[in-house]
Amino acid sequence: MPDPASPNTNEELNTAKQVQLENVGALSRDQLTPAAATEAQGHDVPGHDHASAEDAHDHAGHAHHEHKGHDHAGHSHDPGELSLTDDDEHDHDHGPAGANPYLLPGISLALLLVGLALDYYKVGFFTGYVRPAWYGLAFALVGWNVVKAAVLSIPSGNIFNEFLLMSIATIGAFAIGEYPEGVAVMLFYTVGELFQDAAVNRAKRSIRALLEIQATEVTVVRAGQSLVIDPKAVLVGDVMEVKPGEKVALDGTLNARPASFNTAALTGESAPQTKQPGEAVLAGMLNLDTLAQVTVTAAFQDTKLSKILAMVQDAVGRKAKTQQFITKFAKVYTPIVVLLAALLVLVPYFVVPDYVFRDWLYRALVFLVISCPCALVISIPLGYFGGIGAASKAGILFKGSNFLDVLREIDTVVLDKTGTLTKGVFEVQQVQPAPGTAPAQLLRLVGALESKSTHPIAKAVVAHVGAASAGIPVEDVEEIPGYGLRGKVDGRDVLAGNTKLLQKFSIAYPPAVDQVADSIVVAAVDGRYAGYLTVADAPKEDAAQAVRELRADGITRLVMLSGDKDSIVQRVAKELGITEAHGGLLPEDKARYVQQYLTEGRKLAFVGDGVNDAPVVALADVGIAMGGLGSDATIETADVVIQTDHPSKIATARRIARTTHTIVWQNIWLAFAVKAVVLALGAGGLATMWEAVFADVGVALLAILNAVRIQRMDFTSQP
Repeated sequence: MPDPASPNTNEELNTAKQVQLENVGALSRDQLTPAAATEAQGHDVPGHDHASAEDAHDHAGHAHHEHKGHDHAGHSHDPGELSLTDDDEHDHDHGPAGANPYLLPGISLALLLVGLALDYYKVGFFTGYVRPAWYGLAFALVGWNVVKAAVLSIPSGNIFNEFLLMSIATIGAFAIGEYPEGVAVMLFYTVGELFQDAAVNRAKRSIRALLEIQATEVTVVRAGQSLVIDPKAVLVGDVMEVKPGEKVALDGTLNARPASFNTAALTGESAPQTKQPGEAVLAGMLNLDTLAQVTVTAAFQDTKLSKILAMVQDAVGRKAKTQQFITKFAKVYTPIVVLLAALLVLVPYFVVPDYVFRDWLYRALVFLVISCPCALVISIPLGYFGGIGAASKAGILFKGSNFLDVLREIDTVVLDKTGTLTKGVFEVQQVQPAPGTAPAQLLRLVGALESKSTHPIAKAVVAHVGAASAGIPVEDVEEIPGYGLRGKVDGRDVLAGNTKLLQKFSIAYPPAVDQVADSIVVAAVDGRYAGYLTVADAPKEDAAQAVRELRADGITRLVMLSGDKDSIVQRVAKELGITEAHGGLLPEDKARYVQQYLTEGRKLAFVGDGVNDAPVVALADVGIAMGGLGSDATIETADVVIQTDHPSKIATARRIARTTHTIVWQNIWLAFAVKAVVLALGAGGLATMWEAVFADVGVALLAILNAVRIQRMDFTSQP
């Protein structure tokens, strides 16, 4: 709730409840975290292609078509919105600064109970001015700020809000002498606000825990001295010292000796990871056992963690269709309710023979209390926020609540192969040079060219070649999407990629090369075939489980699309139980398949690394990226990021999306059903203010309790 005493009250009152939860992450980036102050920027890394792997990496971002219902636009919000930094601050002013927020409601409750006892026993002094003054004091303790907020909202034109409903109902109750009921309505409304604040704060803490992953200071070695400085002042190329128990502040590569790191804060995986010298170490990892030196490879604002935090910041600002409906509904609903309450007082005067103004006014006041839309406006965003939080705990990052709805509706999943269903960790199995070419010469030239690529197969070749290609000049490197790499190595023209690359440049090669079943890197030097290397990959441990779970979860069509050789693709598909698979595809071929599925009316999710399949991600209803921590562009291109690289998390994300949808609609039907029944009873004079309090505050609290359940649920995939 906004603070009625704030100078920004008029703006804050505009759908204040909804703003609390929907836009809890939509602050300015400086407010959220220094790391998020700069827009996430992808790094253009040359792609690579082989017959054995996937199409060349493309770091282009994607824009979903409007008919898909995606909204990737940023959001700007009023300054009165929630901050992630103040757990104990309530947006509604429940008392003096620093005071226990339950103090004034507690005093009001005590006065109400004493007053009811005095009424019951008909104590002599509790008459005349004493009785209304007693209840008036109890009312003022909890109602002053609400009434004040209702008055301050009038100049802005935002008249019809819950403050007005509560103010009219309770002041009206006092006007007709129903003092205890007027106090009770305002008291329980205020207590409901406190419980709602507590639920909001808990949701904020789950997001703020992410922010605490970032280190606030770092030790760097400069000119032989260790200096403790702000991470934002560290330069690329600086060497950090990370002591046991400290968090890594910036992305880098490990120096000198192996070290173990806890990556749970980033991936949700509890098992420590041992990094070898030269391997990547990411911001947010916790050093476990030894003093580690790390060479910085990315500035503070460009770390993977900064981009993840920026994504989480934006996530809650993207509303699901259900949230958008409730926003519009509340704006129309409240003035209609006020009009109906007025008609409930006036119309009977003309049609009821024994019309008593006081009785019909009381019914109208009950009607107003019941009609307050608190349960809907707070519990629905809280439900979606809980779904995003539960997914984050499982290592799944949704870029907005709208993607929870979209993921629940999909019936087709199209999967990339390398790095998605397979480990993407290749090893060179065989080196077969052409006659007249020495094996060492082939490896030296190919290894030098491959060193300019980040593709898994390129890394395998470079690792196999080792230092043999170090220091060799490489110039004019060109990525040819769907084919491979071309460049000048030590003054010689070198091609490395798939057989289509050699065909493209009209370079003849032995027909037997096309019959090689394994993944293959074919090379040509100075326009002549120079030989090939074979590499091998293996399915991830949970890949078959992922396929089984998706089928059991109602996915009617599972497809594997890959740039790898078709023989390898079919072998992997058979091993995993996928019945439809297509290999040897260029990026445009994948896009054509996906477009065909969409034309058939299917709701489709594409799962890949989010980099080399940008055209397909753009076409899909929802794009899911595997291994967000290993790719700069993944966070920018995908709608959902699975941080742990486990394909079985796709089904987990679906379970979370489905549960979130169920809880949201449970709350909607609960609120509408109870309010409809009590509204009818109130209009007929059969419900009092006490029933009205239950229909408003009681239902709101039940809806909130139902919404926060999702944060305690276990969505772990079962083998």
